[in-house]
Amino acid sequence: MKWITRERAKVDRIACPWLIKRFVDKDAEFFYVPADKVVGEAARLGATPFDVPGVELGHHGKECSFEAILKKYDLARDPAMALLGRIVNGADTDNTLYHQPEGPGLDAIAEGFRYLGFKDDHEVLAREGVVYDALYAYCQQKAK
Repeated sequence: MKWITRERAKVDRIACPWLIKRFVDKDAEFFYVPADKVVGEAARLGATPFDVPGVELGHHGKECSFEAILKKYDLARDPAMALLGRIVNGADTDNTLYHQPEGPGLDAIAEGFRYLGFKDDHEVLAREGVVYDALYAYCQQKAK
């Protein structure tokens, strides 16, 4: 399946592809395009848009796109995944929904990846994926 979002990814636009690739669609192909091109390119490519305004897999109220994917694919039934969703929310939003203490740390790490000089969002996703692997392992231990 093809998936599409805005370029210059940070928290949600890296966390969502990590989640999709590992738990929803192992053969997922991701496209990062300018914000004003997402809808048109989604139609042209037959791609599912995420983390853009007005789409099913976007922000709804104070919930972030990662949480929309958790709900759609029934992944939040896993307590570790639900905790990871709260952490991603805390990093991607103003953190007033859950007041998740790990959120600001994840936000700082994600911001740091922007300064490492990677050539594009795909390289950031490839490198930063290990952060989400580690966070999920952390959440699995916390949820025991």
